[in-house]
Amino acid sequence: MIKILIVEDQTMLRQSLDNLLNAQDDIEVIGGTDDASKAPELCKKLKPDIILMDVMTKNDSNGIRYTAEIRKEFPEIKVVIMTGLPEITFADEARKAGAHSFIYKDMDNEHLLYVIRRTIKGMNIYSGSDECQPFANRFTEREIKIIRMICQGIKRDSIAKKLEISESLVKHQITSILDKSGFDTIGEFAIYAVSKGLIVPNL
Repeated sequence: MIKILIVEDQTMLRQSLDNLLNAQDDIEVIGGTDDASKAPELCKKLKPDIILMDVMTKNDSNGIRYTAEIRKEFPEIKVVIMTGLPEITFADEARKAGAHSFIYKDMDNEHLLYVIRRTIKGMNIYSGSDECQPFANRFTEREIKIIRMICQGIKRDSIAKKLEISESLVKHQITSILDKSGFDTIGEFAIYAVSKGLIVPNL
């Protein structure tokens, strides 16, 4: 029996997952929480085989951050990161945190069950977002940092100070971002990126 802990702050979705998974002969939901910061303690108490971990949870708790903590303290527990946002950096950050698999919430039930069962058997499955990937593959790590700060409303001189680079280099990087994205102004691109969920400004 596969014992699952669900970390999801949307009550209806958590209940739907609970119903779907408990209806399977080989899966049992042993607990759930709406706050990723509570997951490490629940791992100690419940000892799940696998966690379905949302990225953005209650109290602004970041599921990817707590995945890294769980993987360090409980290396035997598998973690599947899930999100409803096609944020540019989520998949890479999930890999760095040690997540075994990464999925989007719009997948169908059969694929979710497939990912859970394959992850338990040692496979790593990273589902892609058709909208996100063209952007994710196009920008450098520094450019993504600049995009995120612009989406936060940070001015160029402050960006330069935070990244410890010259303001002229920031300007050059912004020109590169516009060339790659096809937008005329960085403001327009920032609005688009946030509205589409490609950038979560305060991540």
